[in-house]
Amino acid sequence: MAPSDTGKVEETLAAAPTVLSDRELEILRLVATGATNQQIAHDLFISVNTVKVHLRNIFAKLGVESRTEATTYAIRAGWVAMPIPPTLAEDTNTPAPAKPRIALWQRVVFLVAAALTAALVLSPPSRQTAGNGGQLTDQSSAGTSGSPGAASSRWLNKAQMPTARSRLAVAASGGLVYAIGGDTADGVTGIVEVYNPADDTWARRASKPRPTRNISAAVLEGRIYVPGGYDATDQAISAVEVYDPSSDTWNEVHPLPEPLCAYAMTAWQGRLYLFGGSDGIRYLDHVWIYDPDTDTWGAGTALSQPRGFAAAAAVGERIYLVGGYDGQVELPLCEEYRPAAEGTGESPWTARRSMSSPRGGLVAVPAEGYLYVMGGGWTTYLTGSERYDIAKDLWTTFDSPLLGQWRTFGAAAVESKDGTVVHTIGGWSDRHLSANLVYQVFYRIYLPGL
Repeated sequence: MAPSDTGKVEETLAAAPTVLSDRELEILRLVATGATNQQIAHDLFISVNTVKVHLRNIFAKLGVESRTEATTYAIRAGWVAMPIPPTLAEDTNTPAPAKPRIALWQRVVFLVAAALTAALVLSPPSRQTAGNGGQLTDQSSAGTSGSPGAASSRWLNKAQMPTARSRLAVAASGGLVYAIGGDTADGVTGIVEVYNPADDTWARRASKPRPTRNISAAVLEGRIYVPGGYDATDQAISAVEVYDPSSDTWNEVHPLPEPLCAYAMTAWQGRLYLFGGSDGIRYLDHVWIYDPDTDTWGAGTALSQPRGFAAAAAVGERIYLVGGYDGQVELPLCEEYRPAAEGTGESPWTARRSMSSPRGGLVAVPAEGYLYVMGGGWTTYLTGSERYDIAKDLWTTFDSPLLGQWRTFGAAAVESKDGTVVHTIGGWSDRHLSANLVYQVFYRIYLPGL
């Protein structure tokens, strides 16, 4: 290699940590293990086409033309540690003829090729990865689907949603339940379908302009806010879209301070509160607060630990954040957040009694002084749902319509003539669900006049 070429290589190696994105570095490290495009796509839960696009970008940025050359750069830069095979014992019986000295770059390429071959032979078909743990899209896995739970008069099957999907946003406004976006068998969608409990029917509305999944929705002044999400290119986005049911139209407000998906969100006293989530690479401990009057976002006090796929619900002067997933395991946490404490020098966070089961991809719906928590089953087999008595700091269990894996659905409470009901819409149980399962929280009993 000419001195001028050596200088270019050293310059590239020095610049690469800032040139390559976190996702590109993650893919490059997997390439160095010998993973194929299909294996990388499986591990990171992205499409094979997306892997190819990232590889083309990596090759262009590093000035290489093959996976082996890219891996060589990664080793020389110290991003990948490759074991060096033990030195063969010398044969002292018969002196071998002298051989030409092999250049350093040739030895590196030889070791890389040997390591790639060994990795292809010895590595299992799938590997756990850091960061999001590959949980931003759904994929079927044998033996994990939910099974029917115990029969209960409180659970009812209503008209199924026309489009089966998971990772959607659900919100109730004006007595109607809106199902927005999500993930389908054909990929990410922007479809909006609205359910009318009065006549048990569904209807289509104007689609969300940006199809996204891993989203939540909250209502402010009759409008439905849907921040961020994970789009069709497998990227988290920062756009905030707002749906007006009265005009069946969408518009955008000020974007999030960072790309974000898989967050927990609720509305409290005219503002939006977002907790945790993912930027598409890693889970975060950030808290963001949106003021619609000034169309601005501000930072709140960080979570106790990074997580995504948690659930948030406002009750009185408090917001409760429950469950979540940290990339490795589901969490049983229940934490109380006091918005009024922000900026006072006092911590707004208080740990409350944990749930009996860890849950990620769950929902939490407040009703009559209780939190109704349903769903989960990523890393644990669930046998029921849980109800939290806020005043007593006490959890009790109640039945679920599905046991085991039942997650990433949406939920909203609606007042009916018979009492409060919770609609659980869509979700994932080894397949995309179109379910509209309704739980009767309280019954309203009418006594005849005396």
